[in-house]
Amino acid sequence: MEVGQRITVSLPAATFNAAERVRRTQRCSMSELVREALRLYCRIATLPTYKPTARELRGIEAGRAAFRRGDYVTLDEYLNELESSPGRLHPLSTSRFS
Repeated sequence: MEVGQRITVSLPAATFNAAERVRRTQRCSMSELVREALRLYCRIATLPTYKPTARELRGIEAGRAAFRRGDYVTLDEYLNELESSPGRLHPLSTSRFS
């Protein structure tokens, strides 16, 4: 690897300890861990963002309003309803493809 620029970074103890745990688990040097973290961060930071349409924004707000009113079904409730409905397959079932 080519010799690059050196930097000095101060980290809170909790952040350093978390990084140290990851470094030991990954069996790499702290420099390798920081380089990889920066590479990933830079890739994520340059991802394009999506601008929702006016219609999508209205739908999002309608959903938030329904949630505030308590007008929603949890995933567990939904799955339980599917399992208790006679003649319906579980959504993750593959028996219809067998």
